[in-house]
Amino acid sequence: MKKEKINFIDLFCGAGGISCGLEMAGLNCIFGNDYNEEAVKTFAHNHKNAKSFAGDIQKLTKEKLVEYLDGNKVHLVVGGPPCQGFSTAGKGDPKDDRNSLFNYYCDVIKYVKPDFFIFENVTGIIATKNQKVLDTILKRFNDMNYTVIAQVLESQHYGVPQRRKRAILLGTRLDKKLSFPIPTHDTTINGKYVLPRTLGDALNEIAAHKGILDNNETTSAQIVNKLERERIKHIPEGRGIRYKSDEDELLPKKLKLNVDWETVRENRLRELILRRLDRKLPAPTINTKNHTYYHPTETRKFTARELASMQSFPLDFKFSGKRTSQIKQIGNAVPPLMAKALGEKIIEIYKSKGKSDKTNKISVEEIRKGAFIYSERKKSKGLTNAVT
Repeated sequence: MKKEKINFIDLFCGAGGISCGLEMAGLNCIFGNDYNEEAVKTFAHNHKNAKSFAGDIQKLTKEKLVEYLDGNKVHLVVGGPPCQGFSTAGKGDPKDDRNSLFNYYCDVIKYVKPDFFIFENVTGIIATKNQKVLDTILKRFNDMNYTVIAQVLESQHYGVPQRRKRAILLGTRLDKKLSFPIPTHDTTINGKYVLPRTLGDALNEIAAHKGILDNNETTSAQIVNKLERERIKHIPEGRGIRYKSDEDELLPKKLKLNVDWETVRENRLRELILRRLDRKLPAPTINTKNHTYYHPTETRKFTARELASMQSFPLDFKFSGKRTSQIKQIGNAVPPLMAKALGEKIIEIYKSKGKSDKTNKISVEEIRKGAFIYSERKKSKGLTNAVT
């Protein structure tokens, strides 16, 4: 593609994690939409050249969208409809009303006819129980003449100091061969293993910053509950409690949990609790409540800034709202560095001369077979081929 800016719009944009990453890659955000007003405030503050609409996407009519776009061509539409209906942790009901929001995402694509789209969601969308949902999604894209590939990407493979999996559907209506970005971290390149970035890297970046950082107030990260505070003092870095043996080893008698271990299913807690994270490893997936993770060395939880850095947000990215809102925005975001890799891939595809085989419409079975490749990467620390 020539020097013309690659414009994109971000639907269900939240705080703007994917927009942040795409702009790092050199793409140009011109519009964002989300129903969460605080998230849109964050998006607007950090994307000053983009217009935004805080409201239900069902109210984003074609006429309104035309007004927001102000005559600008849209080359790329990105977004991930609310994922609760697709989540592997939920019931996975294809009839869940929240799943229908992807139809509005498709309607916008139909309106603006972008060259590319990026549809991101939880990995559960590719699960067998959601086959009807995925069938419907693929049919809509194919009916609009888009060729689609899909893969589950892991954030730590792209320099994010956090382990997080997202299902990505990448589509184009151009005669171009699609592919996904090749991992740059936690993988083997030219025979040499490249380490992932870690929680320690993220915390060190914050510590090295001179001056005041937004969203980094440790007072708001203090542990209010006295018993919880006393317990966490006994937990070493990288440890937590899930089994009775953990409790016996780490907690004195007066701080024992009120757990009848003999009646607990499988004699273990469902999740690791009182968990101090390890600076030598990437952080686990940052959730929207931050009620299970603790600072590796201090008697507190993490600041919003620290959690944002684990997601790979730049230090000057400012979040609006109260702490609970900030953490929700951070937990819902696509890691910017993973989005940056996708943006760089879009640019590469634009410049490429390779042509696609549009007669080969990918099936759900093909997507499911090729999408979950992260386990092979984990075993071999090598590379595997994307779905093609």
